[in-house]
Parts: sequence; C-alpha cells; structure tokens
Amino acid sequence: MAKMHSRARGNAHSNKPLKPVLPVWIRHKPKEVEMLISKFSKEGKTASEIGIILRDSYGIPSVKLLTGKRMQELLAEKKLLGELPEDMVALMRRSVLVRKHLEANKHDMPALRGLQFTESKIKRLAKYYKKNGRLAADWKYDPANVKIYA
Repeated sequence: MAKMHSRARGNAHSNKPLKPVLPVWIRHKPKEVEMLISKFSKEGKTASEIGIILRDSYGIPSVKLLTGKRMQELLAEKKLLGELPEDMVALMRRSVLVRKHLEANKHDMPALRGLQFTESKIKRLAKYYKKNGRLAADWKYDPANVKIYA
C-alpha cells in the first residue's frame, strides 16, 4: 500500500533469495527460537520488533526457514497475538497523532489529506482482515474511540 497515494515509481527494498535455504551459520534450534519469540512477546514487543531483534542480536535471518512456521502462526499458537493486527494499530496511532496536530493547526490541509489517506488505509485493511477472520465481522473503525490505541 506504500505507493497508492503518491506518484512514486517504485519501492526500494532488498529481495529475498529465489531459493530459500537455511544458512549454515545458525546455531539456534527451532524450539529455542520459539521460546525467544514467546519471551519477547510477553515483554510487550511486536512481531516486527521481535524479528529485528532476532536478526540483529541472534543472527536469525528467517524464522520461517528455521521453524517452518511464520512468526504470526507461532504467536497465535501460544495465544500471544494482540486483538488488533500490528499494522492496523500503527495506522491508528498515526491517525490519532495527525488529529491531535490538526486540532492545533486547523488550516494544515496537507495534514488533513494525509489523515484521509491514513483512514482510507485503515478501512481497506479492516476489510481485508474481516475477510480473513482476523477481525470480528462487526468491527468498525471509529476515530473517536481510537485514542485508546495511541
């Protein structure tokens, strides 16, 4: 969704290898990695933060290659997933901050446009997550009640 509201031509990023093979330098066993994931999740870290910690501190490039399951699946098995998906919470947090900015700066039209884009992304994500069963079918985005997530 990065390019939807801009004139950008592309999205610079590194590409994963075509044929994923478990690197030989990894010393950790799959059970150890699962324990690390649950430990960091109980400390309040999000899935992306856990992935960065595992990559940078433990030298684990891919949880899926090592354990055979995605991190979200591992967290779901241990019932450590939050009630809302991480990307949705980040967008809600951004919308709260932009609304707070707009209260002080009523004539900031670029910020208002950014708020509209952010809320549009939230609604599209909600539609996707409802279809996949990650959100309840009756869940609705309400900007007034979002402040609890910020």
